[in-house]
Amino acid sequence: ETLHNHSFEEEVPTSVSYDALESTSQEIKGDTKGEKSESLFKNWPLMSSILIYCVFSLHDMAYTEIFSLWAESPRRLGGLDYKTNDVGMVLAISGAGLLVFQTLFFPPLEKIMGPILICRVLGIISIPLLASYHYIGLLSGIPLSILLNIASLLKNVLSISIITGLFILQNRAVDQHQRGAANGIAMTFMSTFKAIGPVTGGILISWSQKRQHAQFLPGDQMVFFILNVIEAIGVLMTIKPILVERRR
Repeated sequence: ETLHNHSFEEEVPTSVSYDALESTSQEIKGDTKGEKSESLFKNWPLMSSILIYCVFSLHDMAYTEIFSLWAESPRRLGGLDYKTNDVGMVLAISGAGLLVFQTLFFPPLEKIMGPILICRVLGIISIPLLASYHYIGLLSGIPLSILLNIASLLKNVLSISIITGLFILQNRAVDQHQRGAANGIAMTFMSTFKAIGPVTGGILISWSQKRQHAQFLPGDQMVFFILNVIEAIGVLMTIKPILVERRR
């Protein structure tokens, strides 16, 4: 018999292509450097969505402040003469309806319309809805309670849907590795505008209560008119030359 020796270990090459390794390393460094050099402030799809996000955030914070003050103001000053518990109940119903809408209806709606069209259409719907608040305030009893709850629910649904659509646009405008920085920029600008909102709302309510008998938009009509102006500015900014979606 013949003794056969088999070598099961692969031979290790005596020379390694260091040039190939160095070129690969340089390519990786070049790609990383290119990613870091991208400026988010030059990313117009991102910055345009952040600007519009700030406008709608200012509107929403001003509305939130105004709604409570308006509802609790006495009738002689154009309010609803609601108690704190009544206002809390209205907001609780709005929150419950908002949870259901965002969970069940917003995802398919976003797939059908897209985030830009959602912001534009829902912003337009918000304008006549907000203008109707003055006339809802002229009612009393059960009709007032029913219509106020419906209006508050619709307004909150429309506002949060617009904000959610803008969130989607912001995250789609950047790559995965830039989303943290992009959201940080958005939160910084948004916080500034939201800080202005309550002050603006309080000033508007106080001013409107002093002009109950003015000839042009007396009382709370002026408040809701100014809110609608801010809303209209946000809607106009969703036009394509201003708000654009990143091409993939």
